[in-house]
Amino acid sequence: MAGSHRASRAGGRAAAREARRQQARKRNQTIAAGVAVVVLVGGGGVAALNAFGGDKKADAKIGNGPSDDKPNDSNVLADDKALLDAVGAKSLGATGTWAVTNTADGDAAPDTAFVCQAQRFADPSGLRTWVRNFTNATTKDTAVQYVEVSSDKTTAAKTYTSVVHWLSQCTAAQTRLSSGYVTTGVGERGVIAVFGMVPGSKTKYKTVAVTLAGQATVVVEHDTLSATPPKPDAVLATANVAAKKICAQSGGCGTGAAVAKPALLPNVDAPGFMASVDLPLLDEINKPWVSAPAAKGNSNGSGGCEKIDLKKAKATKFGTVTYVTPEAKVPTEFGLDDTVAKFATPTAAANFVSQIRKNVDACEKNVSNASVQSTGTIQTSTIKGKSWKATYDSGDGKKFAYRIGIAGSGDRAVYVLFPVLKGLDISDTSFNETVARAVDRSAAYK
Repeated sequence: MAGSHRASRAGGRAAAREARRQQARKRNQTIAAGVAVVVLVGGGGVAALNAFGGDKKADAKIGNGPSDDKPNDSNVLADDKALLDAVGAKSLGATGTWAVTNTADGDAAPDTAFVCQAQRFADPSGLRTWVRNFTNATTKDTAVQYVEVSSDKTTAAKTYTSVVHWLSQCTAAQTRLSSGYVTTGVGERGVIAVFGMVPGSKTKYKTVAVTLAGQATVVVEHDTLSATPPKPDAVLATANVAAKKICAQSGGCGTGAAVAKPALLPNVDAPGFMASVDLPLLDEINKPWVSAPAAKGNSNGSGGCEKIDLKKAKATKFGTVTYVTPEAKVPTEFGLDDTVAKFATPTAAANFVSQIRKNVDACEKNVSNASVQSTGTIQTSTIKGKSWKATYDSGDGKKFAYRIGIAGSGDRAVYVLFPVLKGLDISDTSFNETVARAVDRSAAYK
C-alpha cells in the first residue's frame, strides 16, 4: 500500500541530505581557503575575482586626513569632503537628528562595514576605501556609507559586481533577502536589497544600496526596526545624494530621475534556483543555509501524497537543489528541497501543478497512513499554487511530517519540500513565501 515504506524512505532521505551536507561543508572550506568566485560583469561577461582576503588591519585613523590606503598619484576622493554628512543622511528619515559617529580610511576600515560583506575590500588593488557611520539618537536607527575607489572605470565595474555578488549570495546567519530593486538615475547603475533578520513583533531590516559611479563603488546601508519591510525610497534618495557628491571626482554621474524597480538580485551561482539568502529563518538556527545540488532522479515526494513523475509528465528539463545548514547542530533529516521543472508549454506546466494538487488533496483517501492539512494557497498575478502539511505514521510509533508546496508560473513548475522536525518548523506564511520566492527564481531556469 502507498506510504507503507515511510520509515525506510525517511532514512534514505536523511542519508542523502547528510551526503549533501558534507558536500556543502567541503565547499565552504574551499571557499574559505580563498578560491576565486565567478561573478557577472558589466554587460554580461564573466570575471573571476578573489572572494576572500584583505590587508592586515592597522590602527584606526579618523577624521579629515588624506586616505593612505595605497601609494598612488590619484587625488580621486583623497579626503572625506565628498562623503555624506549629517545633512545628507537626513533623507534616511525626517524624524530625529542624524550625526556622523566616525569616519575611517584605508586599512582602518573594519573587516565588515555592511551586511553580507565577504571581505574588507572588494577591490584588493584599489586606490582607497572610506567608511563613515551615522546614528539617529531619536529613532535609534544607524547607517553606514562605504566607498571603494578603483584605479579605473573597468576595474570599478568589476568591484561593483563583486559587491552585488556578496549581497546576492549572502551567507550571513539569520539573514533573508526580503526584496530587491534595480535603480536607474543613480550613478551609472545600481541595486537596492532589503534584508530581514529573524522576525519578531518588529524585525531588524537592513536596506542596502550599491551604486557604480565611474571609479567609485558606493554602498549605503540603513538599519531600522520595523513591523514590515521598508520601502526603498529613503535609501534610494540617500544613495542619489551620495552618488552626486562623489561623481564630480569619480565620474559616472547619473542622469534622469532616481527610480527603483522591483527585481531580485540574480543568483548567478545556481540560476533558476533560490539563493541561500532566500531561505526561511528559524530562531533555533544561527548558522547560514548552504546549497548543494541533489542527485538527478525522476521522482521526488514526501512519501506517497504527491506521486510526482516528471518524465511521465513530459517535463523538458528538471533539477533539484537541496539546502542544508552544515554547521548547525540539527538532525540529518533537516533541510529543504527545491525542484524546478520546465515544460514545453504553460498549459503543460499548469496541468502538472493541477495534478499534484489533486493528488495531495486526495491523499488521505488513497494513502492509509497519511494525514494532510491544507496550509494555504499561493497566488499572485503570475503565480498559482498551494501548500500542505502531510504527516505519515510509520506504524512503529513514529511519525514523519513534511511541508509540501507546488506552484507554477508560465512554462515552469516548482515543488518545495521541508521536513518538520521537533523544534524546527516554520510558519505557514513563511513556507508559502519561500515557495513563491522559488517560483520567482525559476524564471532564470533555462
